[in-house]
Amino acid sequence: MERTCLAVVLAAGDSTRMKSNVSKVLHRVANRPMIAHVMQAVASAGVSAAALVVGRDAEEVAAAARVPGIEVEAFIQKERLGTGHAVLAAQEAIARGYDDVLVAYGDVPLITEAPLRAARQGLAEGSDVVVIGFHTDRPTGYGRLLVKNGELVAIREEKDASDAEKAVTWCNSGLMAINGRKALDFLRRIGNGNAKGEYYLTDVVEIARSLGGRVTAVDAPEAELTGCNNRAELAVIERMWQERRRNELMLSGVTMIAPETVFLSYDTVIDQDVVIEPNVVIGPGVTIESGATIHSFSHFEGARIGPHAEVGPFARLRPGANLGSKSKVGNFCEVKKAEIGEGAKVNHLTYIGDAFVGARSNIGAGTITGNYDGVNKHETHIGERAFIGSNTVLVAPVSIGNDAFIASGSVITSDVPDDALALGRARQEVKPGRAKLIRERSLAIKAAKKS
Repeated sequence: MERTCLAVVLAAGDSTRMKSNVSKVLHRVANRPMIAHVMQAVASAGVSAAALVVGRDAEEVAAAARVPGIEVEAFIQKERLGTGHAVLAAQEAIARGYDDVLVAYGDVPLITEAPLRAARQGLAEGSDVVVIGFHTDRPTGYGRLLVKNGELVAIREEKDASDAEKAVTWCNSGLMAINGRKALDFLRRIGNGNAKGEYYLTDVVEIARSLGGRVTAVDAPEAELTGCNNRAELAVIERMWQERRRNELMLSGVTMIAPETVFLSYDTVIDQDVVIEPNVVIGPGVTIESGATIHSFSHFEGARIGPHAEVGPFARLRPGANLGSKSKVGNFCEVKKAEIGEGAKVNHLTYIGDAFVGARSNIGAGTITGNYDGVNKHETHIGERAFIGSNTVLVAPVSIGNDAFIASGSVITSDVPDDALALGRARQEVKPGRAKLIRERSLAIKAAKKS
């Protein structure tokens, strides 16, 4: 839209019912603060400026609300006197003059751009106020949207509704769009002549109509308007977000054998023809490219899995893991800040950290890159087609050349050139009868302890 728009996002909740020392909107859904989900939807709806109404944790909330494409300005709500009062906390921003003012809530993280755009479109078509509503078969407790001749005539609260009005299933979400040129006038006319002495944003509907304005409503899916007040509701929202995103990915060509056991993050990218087995957790910053196979009970964060790579079962990829095409990281392996080259294999019980593994190299079971000296991290470089025998420790910094061969059980502390064989273990000694003496001594010590 070419129309200018300010989003006023209410995010001053105290987190009382969350039983938390952290602001409610900072609690995470899909590893992202709730407020960031809302701001992303707002930005996608063509909004370039936002007035964030905050209370506790103001700086942290404002920081979490900053997403690309939208300029955020925070306003402190010092008193809690209702939603109308909260929106007026941002009157300085509203007064700058926008075509549209969009009111949203920071604890509704499932909202998408579609209903926000629909509300703005209603303003573009001549409405002064557009309320976003939802249909539900459980309307009890919600304000009802009463429509006549295509216009919204009132929002009737449950306690004030007649029996006929209580039968209405179109309910108020609290989100709305207001004509930006008239918004301040409408908001300043809201009174507090009610039992609670609060200023209700919903009064804007009758105020606008009393001034000859047109008020309409648009519909949105009930799920998108689910708010969060406590930890149980947070879990429900997480489940709903996961179900929605899994479905999107499966429709795009991703196979999930047991989708309800796969957990995604807000920024997870998975290409088509990826197969994901049950019980996989994907943290932030993960990309899985086409044709990869993810086996069960694997956990990823900050990693890239290249095309046709194979990972798991029971594999952990930590930030900086970069797996090349057709590479393999197998069972009970951990990779951190390391590049695994094309066709390279890290098959069993292995830790690769701060390392480069060249194409088609083979890392044997139980291999460890000793990257930490207690103070600093150091790098290990393994060339192409190298063979690292089982139970090897590569003490960084160290470089293993192309086509090099490291004997099993070695501790490698010096560079190994191309095509070389390296053995870093003591020569075996056999002492006949010594085991019997050791056993007899151990039994004697045990017996002495009992006496």
